[in-house]
Amino acid sequence: MPALAPAVAAVRLAVRRALTGLPGAGPVLVACSGGADSLALAAAAAFVAPRLGRPVGLVTVDHALQAGSDRRAADVVAWAAGAGFAPAEAVRVDVAGRPGGPEAAAREARYQALAEAARRHGAAALLTGHTRDDQAETVLLALARGAGPRGLAGMPPRRDLAGVPLLRPLLDISREQTRKACAALGLSPWEDPHNADPSYARARVRADALPALVRALGPGVVDNLARSARLAAADAAALDELAAAALSAASPAAASSATDGPAGVRAPGGGLAVAALAGLAPAVRTRVLHAWARELGASPAALSHRHVGALDALVTDWHGQGEVHLPGGLRVGRRAGRLTAAGPPG
Repeated sequence: MPALAPAVAAVRLAVRRALTGLPGAGPVLVACSGGADSLALAAAAAFVAPRLGRPVGLVTVDHALQAGSDRRAADVVAWAAGAGFAPAEAVRVDVAGRPGGPEAAAREARYQALAEAARRHGAAALLTGHTRDDQAETVLLALARGAGPRGLAGMPPRRDLAGVPLLRPLLDISREQTRKACAALGLSPWEDPHNADPSYARARVRADALPALVRALGPGVVDNLARSARLAAADAAALDELAAAALSAASPAAASSATDGPAGVRAPGGGLAVAALAGLAPAVRTRVLHAWARELGASPAALSHRHVGALDALVTDWHGQGEVHLPGGLRVGRRAGRLTAAGPPG
């Protein structure tokens, strides 16, 4: 028996680790574009999942942005059906008219379609083929936007997608490994022309920015960026926990007894207590304000650092300024030592 190619073994091991202990009896559903990353992931899932007693399915999303995209989707489904995936289906989405640029619109449409497919088939999890290189690109894009620790944390290996666990098993696998895995298995990946289109920011990072960093700083820069994302994610999670604890508890003035942990900020009679907020570390306080704004009904997609900064100024730079206007017509003002909110006028 010929030896298993190292790249194939690495991808299979990554998938096994992600699927081991996964609760529920439903299938795992692989999101596959036909590119090297998702194709290597799909092949590994087809091998690993049945050995763990888990059915495996596949869905490919046709964004209808290129001529022949329907044929590409049909080819992926035909391969998947022959490889034992059930279900194996293509889903066509409409990208036009969605907010944001073309990348953001396509991403929103894709994830919406994937979530709907996962719920339709009762999937225990949805798998995507994001690699270590994708993570490094994500960190660079976050740096360019001036993102905080949450943005620099990159893509988490696991997150909730409309009630379905979304897993990224290949975040420690390089793009080169997925290409080698496909070659070893005799698979022919599809090359998405959008990945080389300089009108897309990620394509420019992939083609120009990241290779320039590798030339200047050495090949370890990709690993180091991905490791930085993991470290930032751990720090962000700890700060989020502190913020959640502070937001869930009453302020010291309202509490009936002292409690361990960060001071609560809920004011008696509603709103948030300014004195309690002022006593929090800035990184915790801004997270509390962000979470509170979302709790009030501000759209997470529309809520920006400028909104949170204006709320923070009501606490730390108070000079009688007016209300802060949040997405959705919400208004927050400072009155009698509290931040209080009102809904849209009228």
